[in-house]
Amino acid sequence: MRQLIAALILLATAGVALPAQAEDAERVRGWTILSDSDAGADAVIAAAKPYKINHLQLSHEIVHDLREVREPAKRAQANRLTKAAHDAGIGEVAIWDHSLYDLDYYPAEFRTGPDGTIDLDDPAFWEWFRQDYRQMLDLVPDVDSVVLTFIETGARVERQHSAKLTTAEQKLAYLVDQVAEVIVNERGLGLYLRTFGYYPEEMERTIGAIELVRNPEVKVMAKATPHDFFLTHPNDSTISRINRPVLVEYDAAGEYNGQGKIANAWPEEHVDRLRHYQRLPNVIGYVARTDRYADSSIVGTPTEINLYALARASEDPKVSVETIYREFAERTYGRKAAREVASALSKSYEIVTSVLYTLGTNTANHSRLDYEPYCSSYHRSVSGKWIDPPVTYVRHDVNKRFHFWIDVVNHLSPTACKSDPTLAREAQYVLDRGWVTPGDQLTPAYLRYVLAEKDHGVRVAQSALRDIEKAGRDLSPEHFRQLKAYFERTVLTARLHRAVSAAYFGYRLYVRDEAQRTRKMRQLIWDGLDDAQSVAEQIQTYPVRAATGEWDWVRDAAEAAKYHDRISKGWDRYGGVAVPRP
Repeated sequence: MRQLIAALILLATAGVALPAQAEDAERVRGWTILSDSDAGADAVIAAAKPYKINHLQLSHEIVHDLREVREPAKRAQANRLTKAAHDAGIGEVAIWDHSLYDLDYYPAEFRTGPDGTIDLDDPAFWEWFRQDYRQMLDLVPDVDSVVLTFIETGARVERQHSAKLTTAEQKLAYLVDQVAEVIVNERGLGLYLRTFGYYPEEMERTIGAIELVRNPEVKVMAKATPHDFFLTHPNDSTISRINRPVLVEYDAAGEYNGQGKIANAWPEEHVDRLRHYQRLPNVIGYVARTDRYADSSIVGTPTEINLYALARASEDPKVSVETIYREFAERTYGRKAAREVASALSKSYEIVTSVLYTLGTNTANHSRLDYEPYCSSYHRSVSGKWIDPPVTYVRHDVNKRFHFWIDVVNHLSPTACKSDPTLAREAQYVLDRGWVTPGDQLTPAYLRYVLAEKDHGVRVAQSALRDIEKAGRDLSPEHFRQLKAYFERTVLTARLHRAVSAAYFGYRLYVRDEAQRTRKMRQLIWDGLDDAQSVAEQIQTYPVRAATGEWDWVRDAAEAAKYHDRISKGWDRYGGVAVPRP
């Protein structure tokens, strides 16, 4: 284990360094560690100094709820990492929390409201609540701040009883002020409120609650995109309306976009958003996620370029994206190989948005192959919820403007997802306006659009791999192995999605329209199934292990096998219709 930690720290500290620039000491330059991997966390902390990181968040698998510090192992890790960060010169270490916790966490004596809810009007409850925070903070005495999620939590405070607090916003704000009483007023620590909402009205409620918070020292942390980290989402328009200092959160590790296992370099994505927020007077800096669980830290990998891009653009508002690609490639892989490596990395955005996205909507379940039954692709995660008018232009050899709902969702969504209650709850207007209609509306034209886009993704991925092969003679053996595996996984992923798309969308047409049950359609479907099976075997036997994490890249091979069984034997969801070989 010590050898592994040493190797990771060597990779981190041997990486890139920012050019010398005059820096604003007041700006927040932060990273977030999600994984409880000690080796990964140590590597991240070791890499922080060249990036001038002054803020570090410990979240998710380390501490997601502050109550977890009562567990000896969690507490020991949080305290060790806090000390390590401080020793490395990081001035502010923040720990995550959610409030309220599950309802049964709170003593029954306070759950006297209707249906066993908490009586928020009982002063004794809030005294108990504040004392609970004092005891938890005593266990992590060196942390500097708390990042609080106060919405979408266990016992949602807006669902608890109060005769005095009559709106959800009032309940949320009152909760925040009780937490701030201890964290800010008594302990002198920082408090950041995380904004979140699945749909615009929910975001409005969150912003309304923040406006009612009385404590003037409370800050806010908001994602660079509304709802979640999708490449096709717009910037978060609510940030400019928050009358408090706002820290903007970026996902450098690609939760929905490959999680660092495939081509995941997009300086253009981060720099464009960063520059937008730099113009807002209430924005105090950025914080970027560095992993997606287990050993998926992007430090020491090609995806680290996203961290470099944020830091570099934060230092120099005029630096070009092309310069960022070139500098990172030169500093990490050497001057001779830089041109080809930069070329390969710069194709990441084009690849991912045509492989893990379909006609502008993300169709990967947290990066995993899952066209159905994962319905979020067709309601919750649709970028059109946040864009007015909800239209997008898809290049990728399609070159067509689409309405997110009328065109993309209505034609690509499986029937069951259209009647999923989430669509009605979060976007009822879509149904009211007839933008999404019942039944499977897939057409041959939309099948052609999908396949054109997936073919494009395969070609660009193969082109990026050729760039790396060309650079091979100028790369160290270690860097060549790393980059070659990175882009070979990308090609295999693109090919697998293309193959499964042909089989899956072709099958849906085959089932619903007898006129489509032609030899040509059967051939398309079976070519897809056979290609998917071939690629799946290559993934399962691929010699270079991908990092573990939320998305297990190898398991996509098993997901592809599910489509093979469903379609070749007859999918019960589609009436058990099987497709015979042509």
